[in-house]
Amino acid sequence: MSMWWWLWWLGTVASVCGGDSGGDVTYDGRSLIINGQRKLLFSGSIHYPRSTPDMWPSLISKSKQGGLDVIDTYVFWNLHEPQPGQYDFSGRRDIVSFIKEIQAQGLYVCLRIGPFIESEWSYGGLPFWLHDVPNIVFRSDNEPFKFYMKNFTTKIVNMLKSENLFASQGGPIIISQIENEYQNVEKAFQEKGPPYVIWAAEMAVGLQTGVPWAMCKQDDAPDPVINTCNGMKCGETFVGPNSPNKPALWTENWTHFYDVYGNITKIRSAEDIAYNVALFILKKNGSFINYYMYHGGTNFGRNASAFIITAYYDQAPLDEYGLIRQPKWGHLKELHAAIKLCSETLLYGVSVNFSLGALQEAYVFHGDSRECAAFLVNTDGKKALVQFQNSTYELPPKSISILPDCKTVAFNTAKVNTQVNTRSRKPTVKFESVETWEEYKEVIPTFDDTSIRSDVLLEQMNTTKDVSDYLWYTSSFQISEDSKSVLSLNSFGHVVHAFVNGVLVGSGHGANRHPSFTLETNISLNSGGNNISLLSAMVGLPDSGAYLERRAAGLQTVSIQENQEFHNLTNYSWGYQVGLLGERLQIYTEEGSSDVQWSRLDPSRQPLTWYKANFDAPGGADPVTINLGSMGKGEVWINGQSIGRYWISFHTPDGFPSQIWYHIPRSFLKPTDNLLVLFEEESGNPIGISIDTVSITKVCGHVSDSNPPPMISWKTHTLSQDKQKKKYGRRPKVQLSCPPKTYISKILFASFGSLSGNCEGYAVGSCHSSNSTDVVEKACVGKRRCTVSYKKFGGDPCPGIRKGLLIEAQCR
Repeated sequence: MSMWWWLWWLGTVASVCGGDSGGDVTYDGRSLIINGQRKLLFSGSIHYPRSTPDMWPSLISKSKQGGLDVIDTYVFWNLHEPQPGQYDFSGRRDIVSFIKEIQAQGLYVCLRIGPFIESEWSYGGLPFWLHDVPNIVFRSDNEPFKFYMKNFTTKIVNMLKSENLFASQGGPIIISQIENEYQNVEKAFQEKGPPYVIWAAEMAVGLQTGVPWAMCKQDDAPDPVINTCNGMKCGETFVGPNSPNKPALWTENWTHFYDVYGNITKIRSAEDIAYNVALFILKKNGSFINYYMYHGGTNFGRNASAFIITAYYDQAPLDEYGLIRQPKWGHLKELHAAIKLCSETLLYGVSVNFSLGALQEAYVFHGDSRECAAFLVNTDGKKALVQFQNSTYELPPKSISILPDCKTVAFNTAKVNTQVNTRSRKPTVKFESVETWEEYKEVIPTFDDTSIRSDVLLEQMNTTKDVSDYLWYTSSFQISEDSKSVLSLNSFGHVVHAFVNGVLVGSGHGANRHPSFTLETNISLNSGGNNISLLSAMVGLPDSGAYLERRAAGLQTVSIQENQEFHNLTNYSWGYQVGLLGERLQIYTEEGSSDVQWSRLDPSRQPLTWYKANFDAPGGADPVTINLGSMGKGEVWINGQSIGRYWISFHTPDGFPSQIWYHIPRSFLKPTDNLLVLFEEESGNPIGISIDTVSITKVCGHVSDSNPPPMISWKTHTLSQDKQKKKYGRRPKVQLSCPPKTYISKILFASFGSLSGNCEGYAVGSCHSSNSTDVVEKACVGKRRCTVSYKKFGGDPCPGIRKGLLIEAQCR
């Protein structure tokens, strides 16, 4: 294929996909309308605070390369207004710079203001100070809440207006969202729910942004607000727009399942995502699909909600580090290109649908100028042969074939042409020497050390005000003689470490869907006074549900069974300390670290210990992680910036930690002498920690006879202004590509013939081209990219037998 055709194809797709900023944005029953033209738009969620400003350009560029037209983001109220009237838009919070970068790269923006967002984000994005507003009821027809919600929403809108960022001003923002999945909780608020929905819609529209507003999962969204769908199968589950004049928009097509501590990661395949996108377009007349997430990123600091791990949607098309995840990214890119070839016919044409079989159906679109596009749908779990316009088509199980000219299959949702990437990590800095580390033991407070006192057990969130995950409950218990006793406590969650006279006697924790738990442990009490010190820890604030302001955490009851005597300490005299001493002294910073006396590493590894080391940044530009597989539970800081919580000791049912590697953005690092500080709650071993780099080291491609060729093979020669002739390179091809600045150094496997398996596991079949490896090595070794088609092998090794081509290569 000539370079001319490659440039032409990119230009054609770009002309259809391009997101020129500015212009009038309206809608009708078919789509959003920008500058008078209906638009079929693909969007991807990228949350600016879950990455760093130096990552934004690359993330946006890769999204555009993947065929996206729009970048979608929430707005994070608790980050921007940490205290009433005090605003912060610096660093990762710089939403204006983020939107301007999107605009600079020619994409649109979907701005989901909320300002309640859920998003597995602490308190659903609400600032905790709202909790203390008198008589407040979140997300209801409640004047205090509506006052602050309107105040913040207005602040954001006016700030973005001042930067001319709405499309009506020439900016990239084409649609905004108010509230978030409110229908899930509306009934709980009874008569206070429906008026709140109406108020929120009127308030948003009244801000006069000049672009449409949406409400997701709100079937009765008041006019002119558009009701939208969230979920994995909106082609099946969406009730549809609540007015014939509103388009069908999908604001969250989940590319993965968010991970929680203790759960096994569930993978959503590229094929399933593509199938449901196409189905939404066909069955619901869908014209806007947003992938949630397209890049998940990292829950830095304490921003993850309850039990959510620090890595967020790592299985998205762009992984946590911003690396392209194949085949998901590439398969969706091919889907976007195939649908864009039909977009004018889809948006302006007339459609008919008819049966091709019991579980097969054709959707055919005709344009005014005799254009024709067809989608052949197989909802069966088995493959099917169907007749369409006097031709036979094989439809794989649960798949949709796209025929942009009603004749030739350009794409099938179940047939993946894209390569599979293998991501690997390489240790670059190890902390194996005892001399590398210093430690500082957290002080375990007693009742006499505390200044907050109460005769009842205080609720944790209301006491800490979210300034720390930790709250100490302390008391003194008197007995007349030494005793073997039992300490029992019930907690609303999430974790507790129990100390008696400064010695750890037991720990317990809840889980995501069951945060409450009971701890019962044997203790030894001394004659006289005994110090009871209970460290309650949260693993993020809750993020969803009705009456969020009424949720409880921390200790509920405490008792001691001494011989035959039961002592209920729940209504006892308790002293409280909010947070840890190390937090108050900020010993994770350079300045705070120098203000305390650090000690040599204690090989006994006691709980509640701070660890400190220094390291130089790895060379190169590969993403950097820290391997914490030898630790227990705690938090990590790099040069004073928290990269998030870790919880290695909470294993999944198959016996593995939910997350071992934790992202260190390059922008957090200095070339040399970086400060690493960890707070370890349990008894982890810092000697096992390493700093690793992440890269794509292997790529694998697999096609068979039934694969359509890559979308790049769809070529159009313009012979005259009114006559076109189409040619198709119809042979399947394996396309391999190593990351920038690397090349294919070795062919690990190559077979053209009746091979078995796929890129996850393969073997040479009974029929195999003997020159497979030689042909592939000649075509690929030493190159960053290569394409290998059947014809390169010079003949058919298996006449009359279905064949495949599989190549796995090493990148270095």
